[in-house]
Amino acid sequence: MSNVTTPWWKEWDPDTVTLTDTTPDDVWKICVLEGVYFGENEYNGNLGARISSVFVILFVSTFFTMFPLISTKVKKLKIPLYAYLFARYFGSGVIVATAFIHLMDPAYGAIGGNTCVGQTGNWGIYAWCPAIMLTSLTITFLTDLFSSVWVEKKYGLSHDHTHDDVKDTVVNNEVVSSPENCTANGSHDSKNGVEYFEESDVSSLDVVQSFQAQFYAFLILEFGVIFHSVMIGLNLGSTGEEFATLYPVLVFHQSFEGLGIGARLSAIEFPRSKRWWPWALCIAYGLTTPICVAIGLGVRTRYVSGSYTALVISGVLDAISAGILLYTGLVELLARDFIFNPQRTKNLKELSFNVICTLFGAGIMALIGKWA
Repeated sequence: MSNVTTPWWKEWDPDTVTLTDTTPDDVWKICVLEGVYFGENEYNGNLGARISSVFVILFVSTFFTMFPLISTKVKKLKIPLYAYLFARYFGSGVIVATAFIHLMDPAYGAIGGNTCVGQTGNWGIYAWCPAIMLTSLTITFLTDLFSSVWVEKKYGLSHDHTHDDVKDTVVNNEVVSSPENCTANGSHDSKNGVEYFEESDVSSLDVVQSFQAQFYAFLILEFGVIFHSVMIGLNLGSTGEEFATLYPVLVFHQSFEGLGIGARLSAIEFPRSKRWWPWALCIAYGLTTPICVAIGLGVRTRYVSGSYTALVISGVLDAISAGILLYTGLVELLARDFIFNPQRTKNLKELSFNVICTLFGAGIMALIGKWA
């Protein structure tokens, strides 16, 4: 005689069940119809491969995050101009695609109006998913606005974009990265086309003005991306049959996302006393997903990624991150780099290259969304 007990959520008769949703007990009925099962764990082994993913993702995400930074900070490597431009603008496209494909869509899939969560309890009385995105976007906008106002008032600046964006000016195929009005005599390598400024040559006031305005915006961006990476790591550590596909896809996903983070970080001119901050921020991003994969491995036989609670948490986090990255990607990256940047290159060849790299980054990240 079998000792296997039929799960309680499989015992109801679909011909007689009612879906009044007047009590919490009715929530599970709609969720079962939507394919949300309570108490089923998907873990199916492959522990060795899962452990390897911790170290592989740690390496690739950290390396690709640091690459744009290395290309502008380490003189001896002599990174070519177009290699840096590719990393920077490809990364911008990745961030925009991440907002739409990897955050907005999963958020709707977890807590949207046609889902198990979105049709039950208080979740069913309002469009909470877009409301969370709008709230997140609004808070990001207000933070950006008032941080800019604070910098303007503190240093007596007028309202323009000359102090809140590091300029990447190209002269004779050389990229010059420095704040506006800096008095620098930087050294450059004409063969590779990258000019590096000595930190001591840059006006400390200009550095502080540029740094403070940009750094707040960057922290918001990294906060949104890290939010997203938490659930990615947990799912990879405990997912079932999807692991074989999810593993390689997430390696590329985290690499490209890291490239976007690093590209934005490389455009910030850090003061001398804070020159270690960008490296620490790169490591922070690189560590997030591997740590969460390790946590997922620790609860691999208990964590249920498709449970009601997990859907609520992942949906809310994705919606918050989507709002942050929508604002950051469209305003801080695309609009500020291409539309409202007075220092935008006048070289049509370089401008076309930058646009193509942005579109390529968005396209590749959108393609990856087919699997993750």
